[in-house]
Amino acid sequence: MKYQVTHTTAYLADVPVSLCHNVAWLTPRDTSTQRCEYHELRCDPQPSVTSRHVDAFGNYASYFSFNEGYLSLDVTAVSRVRVNDPQPPEPAETPAWELIRDHLTTYEQPDELDALQFTFDSPRVERGSSLAEYAHISFVPGRPILDAAVDLTERIHEEFEYDPRATTVATPVGDVMQHRRGVCQDFAHLQIAMLRSLGLAARYVSGYVRTNPPPGRPRMVGSDASHAWLSLFCGEFGWIDVDPTNNKLTRDEHITLAWGRDYNDVSPIKGVYVGGRQHALSVSVDVVPISDDDDGDS
Repeated sequence: MKYQVTHTTAYLADVPVSLCHNVAWLTPRDTSTQRCEYHELRCDPQPSVTSRHVDAFGNYASYFSFNEGYLSLDVTAVSRVRVNDPQPPEPAETPAWELIRDHLTTYEQPDELDALQFTFDSPRVERGSSLAEYAHISFVPGRPILDAAVDLTERIHEEFEYDPRATTVATPVGDVMQHRRGVCQDFAHLQIAMLRSLGLAARYVSGYVRTNPPPGRPRMVGSDASHAWLSLFCGEFGWIDVDPTNNKLTRDEHITLAWGRDYNDVSPIKGVYVGGRQHALSVSVDVVPISDDDDGDS
């Protein structure tokens, strides 16, 4: 599938913002199943300074700064991305999860050393015995790692309620575990915490997922949204992405932006500002399938 993604973030202040520095993770990654064919980040007003660099996890991070006052700011990322359907192994044919866990402690292979950094606590993901206990219902001794992960994903989907009013971006994993409700970011953090509590490597993935309207209804422009899921290291099979919000392994409707230890590493836009007093924020994401002949920049 080929998509054009338009992600717009709009800020409106009561009084002028005098100084503002931002970093955005809005450039889709190139992966084994995805290629970003075009990307542009547009700001209105024009920033005083812009730059782009590759962060510690291999993501493209865009920096933009304003040294003159403004009342409103519009940031629009436009990307064209080709996504091939991943071909994961049969879950029952993957290695036993304990084997993967034990190999991570010796990290004899370069990919195991890279994965090791995703086994520890991070700012928004803290391991715990209650999380390990919940995960162990799926991760019984000798069970293939992906088979166990699929079962855990299904349990989270069935036992936790999607509720956008229940949490904020700062809600701890422990609260999500206790109240059993949240949004995609919460469920990704939760499952990552459970997997890391078992000694496995799991990373946070930010991106988009294409949404389909009900039969007979047109899709609404801007109705899509940022999405989050996780990726589990499965040894010789590499990293396999799992979406607990939708209870599935990712498919070609999932578009990857960036990955890191948790949301803190790859939030779409974060920054600091001086002034502005009260701020209003709105976000719109539009994911549109396009043909190979359509190279419009929108």
